Amino acid sequence: LILNTKNLLHIEDGAFRNLPRLKYLSICNTGIRKFPDLTQIFSLEAHFILELCDNLRMTIIPQNAFQGMNNESLTLKLYKNGFEDIHSHAFNGTKLNQLILKDNKNLRRIHNDALRGATGPDVLDISSTALESLPSYGLEAIQVLNATSSYSLKRLPPLDKFSSLLEAVLTYPSHCCAFRNLKTEKQNLLLSIFDNFSKECESTMRKPTNEMLDDSNSTLLWSAERNTYPFATDDEGSPYSYSTIFDDSEMAGFDFEYDFCQPKVLTCTPEPDAFNPCEDILGYSFLRVLIWFINILAIAGNFTVLLVLLTSHYKLTVPRFLMCNLSFADFCMGLYLLLIASVDAQTSGQYYNHAIDWQTGSGCSTAGFFTVFASELSVYTLTVITVERWHTITYAMQLDRKLRLRHAVPIMLGGWLFSIGIAVLPLFGVSSYMKVSICLPMDIETGLSQAYILLILVLNVVAFVVICACYIKIYIAVQNPELVAANKDTKVAKRMAILIFTDFTCMAPISFFAISAAFKVPLITVTNSKILLVLFYPVNSCANPFLYAIFTKAFRRDFFLLMSKLGCCKSRAEFYRMNYFSAYNSNCKNGGTATVPSKASQAFLLLSALEK
Repeated sequence: LILNTKNLLHIEDGAFRNLPRLKYLSICNTGIRKFPDLTQIFSLEAHFILELCDNLRMTIIPQNAFQGMNNESLTLKLYKNGFEDIHSHAFNGTKLNQLILKDNKNLRRIHNDALRGATGPDVLDISSTALESLPSYGLEAIQVLNATSSYSLKRLPPLDKFSSLLEAVLTYPSHCCAFRNLKTEKQNLLLSIFDNFSKECESTMRKPTNEMLDDSNSTLLWSAERNTYPFATDDEGSPYSYSTIFDDSEMAGFDFEYDFCQPKVLTCTPEPDAFNPCEDILGYSFLRVLIWFINILAIAGNFTVLLVLLTSHYKLTVPRFLMCNLSFADFCMGLYLLLIASVDAQTSGQYYNHAIDWQTGSGCSTAGFFTVFASELSVYTLTVITVERWHTITYAMQLDRKLRLRHAVPIMLGGWLFSIGIAVLPLFGVSSYMKVSICLPMDIETGLSQAYILLILVLNVVAFVVICACYIKIYIAVQNPELVAANKDTKVAKRMAILIFTDFTCMAPISFFAISAAFKVPLITVTNSKILLVLFYPVNSCANPFLYAIFTKAFRRDFFLLMSKLGCCKSRAEFYRMNYFSAYNSNCKNGGTATVPSKASQAFLLLSALEK
């Protein structure tokens, strides 16, 4: 034992020479800078233990560092040192039983060939190290892997390298998903022997012979309660034993639990939780196809609307300004879906190896910011658009009360600041985007996080109620049969119903299940919630550009005028241009100025123009 000698800075080569009876060597808490020469010990003991600990000035383990120590079983306890790097062939020429490297806080690299030339180890402990990867060679013999608190180890080597692994204690639950369906060679062998052994026992115990009664004191605890075969007993009721069925040589090398050969199954902790099940980001194969269709539709539709509205030579009105904001919000939602779909495609089948990098990295935070910002800005803008339409119809005869651009700009500025603020909070610890693979703020562990989620959901529900109320008032205002034809009234009602239905389809399922989850009474799993994410969550982002812009006559006019500038659709552009000036001249002839239409007529014109 060489312990607590801080002034010991160096051990000469050959200091440990020809020590055949040495069983245990401990060098701890010294000032040694260079790894000592241990290659001339030549111990003849069946098992040798080397302990190096608290030697903070030793930074590397060189090549052949342990060769010649012992030709039999070797346990290396190399913990709490200053190791930063383990070189190639460091363990060459050893028969490793246990390799303990825990608590080497600065250990960042084990060379891929560090274990080349070595047999084993059976047990590898790299807990509380800074390792970013494991060596690709020499893992085949490992039966127990301990990697707790190894936060830098975010990826595992190919799973076929762990051919003998029976127990893994890791840092991240997602890594255990890698081992869930892994069948090791030893497992397969034990399962095969277990199956053959079961059949042999069954057939033998059905027809016991006198030769099987040699050892009636042993018991065979193999019962129906264990989902196995009934007890086998002799005439006096004593159970038969294994030794009466198989020779000792046939049973050698197998573990016995409850007096029976039980095959070992690979165990891994920590197990995946409800928020991070063992699956890819999207979970279902059909969602992987649908999300591409939906995000392309959302991006293309909203980009087209933005392009047409921003390049139009017509005056920027309040409806156009609001529509630009809505299209931008929905465009951001499309970007979120595109980001999720892209990462899912890249990590499909191996998400367990990318989960930590994705969920704790900037990618997931960016995706989460996009979706919360887009969702809240979209809901806010939809509410403003609906209120603006109701206000325009209600005060159609009072032009001095008309909402103008100077009023709309600060209103939308407030919406932008609100949406950005809500989206930024999870980046500062109020809930978190890292909780789930789809990067939504589902963390409700603290009261503040729970209040944050509930605030968002309640505001969305209030916005939906306001939208419904305004559309009902609009419908009441325009349904006067004396001023609006019945068929036009029906069209107005249908258009309103479509808008309310799309809003309800988007908000209702998400809000219902999210509110229940916020109160810690989840009614749906994360796996099933991904269906809502793809099929319901982006409904508005896909539908809004069509319902509020693309299907309207004003948009079609602007679109064809834009295309005519590019040399396409000139005849259609001229048609819309003539219709516009014809309508304008017709109004001017009536008293020299445009007349103010009746309330119902103006309401219908507004609804028709914006496809309400």
